[in-house]
Amino acid sequence: METRTYEITYIIRPDIEESAKSALVANFDKILSDNGATVVDSTDWDTRRFAYPIEKYTEGTYHIVNITTDTDEPLNEFDRLSKINDDILRHMIVKR
Repeated sequence: METRTYEITYIIRPDIEESAKSALVANFDKILSDNGATVVDSTDWDTRRFAYPIEKYTEGTYHIVNITTDTDEPLNEFDRLSKINDDILRHMIVKR
């Protein structure tokens, strides 16, 4: 299979402590790499105000991860775990 590049953007709730946020980001980067993806970069984008409330929050911290992978397994695992994590409000996976 050929290697594909993906961009994953997720929104972290704004009231999380900095140490907990760093642990969350490191954990999700590890989930991606443990399932066969190569994390190219993982950076915070910005804390932005939402157009409408999401789970009673009016703002959140956007985090962007660029990965390369030749299987769908890392994306499926990220999707599954981010849906059940209360610290991640929304996420989006885009093929580049």
